[in-house]
Amino acid sequence: MTKYKAFFGDGEKTFAFPTRDLIEELERKTSIGIGGLFERFRVSTYSLADILEILRIGLIGGGTSPADASQLVAVYGVGRPLTEVFAIADGVISALFFGTGEAADDTAEIAQGEIRQVAA
Repeated sequence: MTKYKAFFGDGEKTFAFPTRDLIEELERKTSIGIGGLFERFRVSTYSLADILEILRIGLIGGGTSPADASQLVAVYGVGRPLTEVFAIADGVISALFFGTGEAADDTAEIAQGEIRQVAA
């Protein structure tokens, strides 16, 4: 399972899609297949809902409870600069397709400073 780690909300969080069921839930919630959703991020036609669902379902796959994932996304996914949440969602979906390149536990990390640089 490819895990993606990033600072989100109140600390470092793990995002993952370890089961087919979670990928299918993402497809259902975004009304598009996983390949089409990935393409939306490549050509900048994604929606805010796409970003938030990747974060919410990715958090659940990473071990966060569904209630906590929904709360985190509601509090920290909306009202922040879109570049911050986009950078995380793009990292999550890219890791799903390509992995992270990490040999040990297949995780990647984005430091808060890097997110702020993207936002600037």
